[in-house]
Amino acid sequence: MAPHIPSHRTDHDVDPPSALAQEITMFARHLRHEKARSEHTVRSYLTDLEELSEWMTERGLGGIEDLNRESLRGWLAQRHQRGLGRSSVSRGIASVHTFCRWAVDSGRLDHDPAIALKGPKKGRYLPEVVSSAALSDMLEGLAAAAQQPAEDDRAAALAARNWALIELLYATGARISEVVNLDLQDIDQTVQVLTVTGKGNKERRVPFGDRAAQAMALWRRRRDVLASDKSGGAVFLGTRGGRIDARVARRTVADALRTVPDTHASGPHSLRHSAATHLLDGGADLRSVQQLLGHSSVATTQIYTHVSVERLRNAYAQAHPRA
Repeated sequence: MAPHIPSHRTDHDVDPPSALAQEITMFARHLRHEKARSEHTVRSYLTDLEELSEWMTERGLGGIEDLNRESLRGWLAQRHQRGLGRSSVSRGIASVHTFCRWAVDSGRLDHDPAIALKGPKKGRYLPEVVSSAALSDMLEGLAAAAQQPAEDDRAAALAARNWALIELLYATGARISEVVNLDLQDIDQTVQVLTVTGKGNKERRVPFGDRAAQAMALWRRRRDVLASDKSGGAVFLGTRGGRIDARVARRTVADALRTVPDTHASGPHSLRHSAATHLLDGGADLRSVQQLLGHSSVATTQIYTHVSVERLRNAYAQAHPRA
């Protein structure tokens, strides 16, 4: 059991940023500018590390030199006591590992206090896949809503945007951040290919099909209704004319998926999982799917082969007379 470290703070204390908090700010700058990590990734690290900093400050441990095996184990112990899930605990450990390696590499620590920390064993995660028929029905519903007369031009523009956004996510298997950050120059409607910037600031070209092209063409015709001085070259716009916020895009996808019966899928990653699985089901080779999704290793893509095999096994059990 981790040792108890008494608190030296009262509820009324308001401390300036600790030395550790200042180091965490430097680490965030390193992630953004030297490692080109996405803002979503940086926020994930900061959420865990700022919680660690607050926990240590409450116990009078304010400096990076106070990071040691005992203090880290104490922080992890209270996370377990709070009932955090396995994925949250594992993410916290990963954040600390990355921070401590940076601190050693930059000379802030002379040894890595997190090197012995181990997270809970991960179970195999098989993402829920929405059937191609169910997704087709959902997308056709969005298409009908976008193409029918609307009460006003803004409502019509938003309906077209939502259809194009979701159609493109499923057509390409792209991440929500990649699609939200698209600029008009990144889409070649003639050959139906878009250029996305993925993790590590790496670019890749991804094809999309006729139905996504139709949705994009309708949205491009209506985009000016929402456009403003803040629009710049952004493909997808919010209601105030600026680039659509990723949270709004996620909510748009979640609202659409709620219309799909018999599924718990709720976000953009479900469309990415489904696109990859449907490609493999249709005969696409693993390397092509890896390139489409922008995975640096084919091992990451292989999870979708497990999903496909599981779907095949279920179909076999239901259909084969000697199953």
